[in-house]
Amino acid sequence: MAYKYYATIFHQVQKSKFLKIQSWTLFLTTYIDWVLIPFVTKLEGTFLPVYMISFYMLLGSLDGFIHPLFKNIKIHHIYLFTIVLDLIQISSYFLFSYSVLLFTYVILTIFTVQAITFEIARIHTVDFMQDEEITLKDYLMLRSFMISLAIVLGSITAMIFDYATTQLNYLLIFLSVIGLIGITLQYKLYLKFKTRVLLNLVEIQKDKTELFEKFRT
Repeated sequence: MAYKYYATIFHQVQKSKFLKIQSWTLFLTTYIDWVLIPFVTKLEGTFLPVYMISFYMLLGSLDGFIHPLFKNIKIHHIYLFTIVLDLIQISSYFLFSYSVLLFTYVILTIFTVQAITFEIARIHTVDFMQDEEITLKDYLMLRSFMISLAIVLGSITAMIFDYATTQLNYLLIFLSVIGLIGITLQYKLYLKFKTRVLLNLVEIQKDKTELFEKFRT
């Protein structure tokens, strides 16, 4: 039953390039984080004091309080910001050879900001589902499925790397390559959202002009 339900959803996704790119972007970004999280958790417990761990947990829980501050932000600006964050994350991998402690702090900071940005993006993305054939409930189910799949595969990948090698550098190189693919998809998504936002603004302006002309006559 569940298979048939998801088969229907994925059939709808195949008909929309926008949904296809969005699904793969969500999968890759979540996958990268969940490959890295077990190793960062180990570093966190080894090098960071408890109060700093609690501090990052506190920051991560603030997303519900700051959402209203981003109520009017344009969705393509959010994706542009996530691209910058991902580039910083890939660049931070070089810190591992220089200072493990500094690398841990930088990665935790990026993860915290990404988690907040992820929730803000999720809320704003819903507004753009009206033009798609997929229903809002199916879209949320699709997001949940892609996230769960990414977490499962990311966790398995982390276990394989942990068993196969003690060198974290190999894992970071692998994640850098995947990260660049993810950034490429995010940039395509950024362009699509930007186009849709601009078209909506033009349409709103056109409606205002027509309404103004109607009152004049």
